[in-house]
Amino acid sequence: MSQSTKPFGTLRSIGGRIRAPFEGPNTTGNSTAFWVVFLGAVGFLMMYPQMVNPLVLGDTTRYFALGFLALSLCLVWGFGGILSFGQVAFFGVAGYAWGIISINFASATGMTLGIVGAVFIGTLFSFILGYFMFYGGVRDVYVTIITLVSALVLHTFMAQTAGSQWVIGSARLGGFNGMHSEHFELGIGSTGIVFGGTSPDPILRYYYFVVALLIVTYLALRVLVNSSFGMTMVAIREDEDRTATFGYNVPFVKLVIFTIGGALASLGGVLYTAWGSYISPSVFAITFAALPVVWVSIGGRESLIGVVGATVAIEWMQDSLAGTGSEWAMVIVGGLLVFVILVMPAGVAPQIERAGKWLLEKLPPHSDQQAGEPTSKQTRGDD
Repeated sequence: MSQSTKPFGTLRSIGGRIRAPFEGPNTTGNSTAFWVVFLGAVGFLMMYPQMVNPLVLGDTTRYFALGFLALSLCLVWGFGGILSFGQVAFFGVAGYAWGIISINFASATGMTLGIVGAVFIGTLFSFILGYFMFYGGVRDVYVTIITLVSALVLHTFMAQTAGSQWVIGSARLGGFNGMHSEHFELGIGSTGIVFGGTSPDPILRYYYFVVALLIVTYLALRVLVNSSFGMTMVAIREDEDRTATFGYNVPFVKLVIFTIGGALASLGGVLYTAWGSYISPSVFAITFAALPVVWVSIGGRESLIGVVGATVAIEWMQDSLAGTGSEWAMVIVGGLLVFVILVMPAGVAPQIERAGKWLLEKLPPHSDQQAGEPTSKQTRGDD
């Protein structure tokens, strides 16, 4: 190897060690090209606020907040094989919990602790529901039914909380009118950073806060699904009974998957509620409960980045159509879902990855001789 190529080899070696925890058989995008594109996308997201007005930036932040809900179902369904319509239940419970805490403890410290408390309440709900389902022997479609019913029960209950008696501290639940929360703020005591409101600076700060959390969550999930625990998740998804015969505690693993998914959905619910300082029973409705299934099916059940991209694209499309007064948004989304299931059942993201690999194969191969690197034959003196 020539001296000129040694630094590049060292850089590749360092890059490989950095990438190793994030790559594996359970994730799409395990190539240098993917990470180059990923870093480019992160750079674009950092510059994006300079390209749009605060109104568009606020809408984009909401799309990314919903990305946590999509990731929760991707983990639970795509990798754990558990089709759950209950992710919106955890999403909504945490959102309401955040609203109640922010109203009753309207200080930087109260809201900071409120994030943790609201996510904990939503996660605890998912743990309790999952415990009774998985240790009670509930499987397959019955899990789907129970999770859907849980969301609908919450929708029915919260819709009838409009009376003055439905008050928790200073927070009125509001029934169908919904509940308004305080602006999002992080800090200690009277010193904090405000992320809410209508002025540009708080909107900008909240955008960066949500994007940073989403990137960290995405990378952490890549590590999780490629770990030994992730391999067990996929094994249970493929054949639950056979995995159990190898000595794995299947109910426990499914409960852990379901609880982590509940925590992700709960975090999304807090960020969504904090974004608009508002939440209503519509987050438990069947229409909203079906949306994560649409996002994950179109993006790709086994593609973490694909489901986030599908969420952003579909929500942007729906908002754009709604802005024109069109009522075709859900029809188009439904048609797109049917098309993807029939034509590309694995989702859009895996198809894009295959197309990228095909293009790379069509590129002329890199020649070591062009870089001044002798071939193995030249090194041995072979003909």
